[in-house]
Amino acid sequence: MDPQQELFTALRAALIERGYDVYDGALPPDGTPYPFLYLGESRQRDEENKSAIFGRVYQTVHVWHDSPRRRGTVSALLAEIKRAARDLRYSASYAWHLRTAEGRVLTDTTTTTPLLHGVLELEFQFCSR
Repeated sequence: MDPQQELFTALRAALIERGYDVYDGALPPDGTPYPFLYLGESRQRDEENKSAIFGRVYQTVHVWHDSPRRRGTVSALLAEIKRAARDLRYSASYAWHLRTAEGRVLTDTTTTTPLLHGVLELEFQFCSR
């Protein structure tokens, strides 16, 4: 399996195991309860030598909440996602290390209800096992 897909699958499973509703591919349908997590964009940069494949995978995770007064809830969710990412050490084919996690909380006015939108950009280093 491609490293970015293997990380995506492992991170999704870890977040679901922690009890979160996690969506990917398409945003959830109208009426989905808030807050929810969405695994978004992935990108990968890899290299190979004689004995291993290594590189970096960048994964974006989004959090949406329908109450602008619940910023602390969004921040706590972002912190929990970072903990889950840091706890991820191994998948079937790769060893992982979370190098950086950059987050921000934005207002989102794309719906009739004002939302808070948390964005977490994770940078993982990997090496084949």
